[in-house]
Order: sequence, then C-alpha cells, then structure tokens
Amino acid sequence: MDIQKYISSGILELYVYGALSEKESREVSALLKKYPEVKNEVEEIERALLNLSAATAPNNAEHLIATIKEKLSNTQRQPKSEETPVRSISWITYSGWAASLLLLIGLFVFFNRTNELREELSAAQARNAQMEDQIANARENAEKAEELLAVIRDKNVQRIPLQGQEVAPEAFASVYWNTEENIAYIDAKDLPEPPRGKVYQVWSLTMQPLTPTSMGLLADFEADDNKIFSLENPNQSEAFGITLEPEGGSESPTMEQLYVLGTVAAP
Repeated sequence: MDIQKYISSGILELYVYGALSEKESREVSALLKKYPEVKNEVEEIERALLNLSAATAPNNAEHLIATIKEKLSNTQRQPKSEETPVRSISWITYSGWAASLLLLIGLFVFFNRTNELREELSAAQARNAQMEDQIANARENAEKAEELLAVIRDKNVQRIPLQGQEVAPEAFASVYWNTEENIAYIDAKDLPEPPRGKVYQVWSLTMQPLTPTSMGLLADFEADDNKIFSLENPNQSEAFGITLEPEGGSESPTMEQLYVLGTVAAP
C-alpha cells in the first residue's frame, strides 16, 4: 500500500472531521494501528485544528463577554487618536474568526463534492454492470440462435406445421423433430399466452387406434423470450397436438382445448 499517496488523498482530514461513513472510519482506524505514519498524520491534523481553534476563539462564553465589555469601555474612555490600536486588535480577532469560517465553508464544499463523486461513481458502476448484463444476454441469445439454426438445418430434422383448431383458429406452431436423437423442438411463438393457472401440453399421437402420449409441458411460457422448447420424443409419432391444460398437466388431452394439430408427412 502506498502510504504517502493515501495520506495525501485527504481521507485522513475527513476522518478527523467525522465526515466518513462508519465502514470507512473503521478502515482508517485499522490503518492507524498498522501504520505509524498514518497515526502521526492524524495527530498532526488534530493538533492543527486545536491550535486554530485556540487562536481564533476564546476559551469560554464568559471570557468572550468580558472581553467585549472591556473593549467597549476602552473605546469610550480613550480619545479618537487612540482608537486605531483597539480597532486593529479587533480586526485581528475578526480575521481569525473569518479564517475559521472560510475553513468550515471549504470543508462543507469539499464534503459535498466528495459525496457527489461517490454518487457519480456508484451510478457509473451500475451502468457498467447493466451494460455487462446486456452484453452477456446478447452473447447468450446469439449462441441460442446458432444452436437453433443448426437444429433446423440438420438433415435428420423433420418440420411438422401445427395448424390452429376451433378453439384458436389463428394459433400456429411448428415441431422440429430429430428422429435420430429423439428430440422435438416446439416453436410456439404464435400461440397465445396461457391464462393464469393453465399450461400448454404437447402430445405425440398415433392414429389407428388414436393414442395420445404426453411429451411434456411448455413450462414458463411467459418468461421464455424465443418461445422455443425442447422435449424428448422417443415415440413413433404420426401427429402432434398441443392442448391447454390445468397447471401441472393432464393424463389425457382435453380435446375441447386443442389449440393446434398437425400430421407427420409420410417418408
């Protein structure tokens, strides 16, 4: 640690004036015990303040009142030619008080500026953290986009469009089914957000006889920005459907809440 740089930073003056936060004061107290130079500097600052106070102000209120009365009496008794020394002494005293006042004003301005700099630093750090999050999110989104493009372009992936049904004619979804890895990617961006307490459930269907098998739920639908979900599908699917079910899903599809349906094209 560069002790001389620390001493010249002005933080020890703030410590003596009591202008530091509790945490900062504890840090300075710890350094006082560790570095004699820091302790000596603090003692010098304290002595300078005591000397300034002694030079510019009386020791107590009674003494101040007595001094003022004495000077007034001397002014009334002495001839005009002798008024100058009294006035000179008064101006010396007033100059000391003015110096103290200027010091206090300077310290007040310094403290305010220090607080402003701290606030500006905190705001800058917050902006930097926000920017770092945005950059990280952009990178993550780019990586996800690359993964999705790789999935779509894979030769083993088959796209099955799911058309809107009676309950939601404008709804639409797509299934990208990787038959080698038994994974189905559901693009659900054109499905309406489910009502509170409801969830979309994806079904793999075989037609003869009609047998639905649950592939899973489109969980956290509202929070997912790209609305693309991956589900395992080891089934010999002939069609896919998505229904709106109570939260937690159902053992069998609610056909009255069938949102989209699509058949797998014959190879």
